[in-house]
Amino acid sequence: MVNSMTGFAARSGQSGDYAWSWDLRSLNGRGLDLRLRVPDWVEGLEAALRARVSKAVKRGSLTIGLRLAREAPEGAISIDPGGLDAAIQALASLAHRAEAAGLPLSPASAAELLAMRGVQVQGGQTEDTDALRATLLEDFEAALAAFLEMRAAEGAALEQVLSGQIDRIEALGVQATACLGDRADKAAQSLRAALARVLDNADGADEARVAQELAMLAVKADVTEELDRLSAHVVAARDLLAEQVPIGRKLEFLTQEFNREANTLCSKSQDVALTRIGLDLKAVIDQMREQVQNVE
Repeated sequence: MVNSMTGFAARSGQSGDYAWSWDLRSLNGRGLDLRLRVPDWVEGLEAALRARVSKAVKRGSLTIGLRLAREAPEGAISIDPGGLDAAIQALASLAHRAEAAGLPLSPASAAELLAMRGVQVQGGQTEDTDALRATLLEDFEAALAAFLEMRAAEGAALEQVLSGQIDRIEALGVQATACLGDRADKAAQSLRAALARVLDNADGADEARVAQELAMLAVKADVTEELDRLSAHVVAARDLLAEQVPIGRKLEFLTQEFNREANTLCSKSQDVALTRIGLDLKAVIDQMREQVQNVE
């Protein structure tokens, strides 16, 4: 099973006096880079979100944003002047620093200002956020499910592309194996001709020793092992695609192994047809490597 590291989901909700909207989006990453932009006055919310996301997502640069606002019922909530002043000063300081850095911020709405911690007072005390946190976490599960569903859908399409590339690698390996018979005959003729030239132009040369050296060169030029390993890598790649766990890192390693065999095949080929196959292999493997960068 293949999951893509890229994905997006958005969801809005409302409960009581509160309204909110979730925004989840992710890009490729070496590991799990989780960035949260959530109100810090809802105690325990960020830690709970991190725990839930870490169980469901293993790789990717993931950003989660939550916009939370409250409309105060008439006569139900009063304002803490000190808390309001502190919130206004904090927003002013933030806007000043952002503007100095060339990052102007949009002004906060009255509803967003009221939602800041310490601004509203209910019953003479700052309200408890436990119930709000539980409601937000319950709603987040639906947003996370939609996000994971999108990643899975993109992963299914990606799996089809990777399967086609693996099939192409296998077909090129079969073609390379078919070339070995003609290549062996040509190599034998070349070695016999080389042996004859050496013996004709070197007085006192040890014929057995020269033949032995040429035979060693022939062994070094043999690509049977490379093609066998290539076939084994094809089997391993298909097995990975069938696994139900994140496979991105393993596929990255496997593409390196594919590329190593293709490079060796080209360097040893000494045959036009085999060299062409090796170059085609390198092209397909490079395409596969680019696609694998998207796999979780």
